[in-house]
Amino acid sequence: MEWVPIVFVTFKVLVFGTCMFLAIKWHYERGKKEKGKQKEERGAVLRAGGKVAAVFALSILGLLLLTIGLGRMLGLDLPFP
Repeated sequence: MEWVPIVFVTFKVLVFGTCMFLAIKWHYERGKKEKGKQKEERGAVLRAGGKVAAVFALSILGLLLLTIGLGRMLGLDLPFP
């Protein structure tokens, strides 16, 4: 059996394992540090998300009305089900 694949696979496992451990540790420590800031930002994010959802719903309604109006102007029969 060749030794090159064994060495490379072992090296790859060690490097990926070390990187995953450090990434998890970094995210955990960062989360602990920013825990207080998240509560303040959560309300702002929810308000912004609500505004985006409202604009999206109104644009869908406007597009629906525009489509129906254009269809009637062109003489298409578009009955409501």
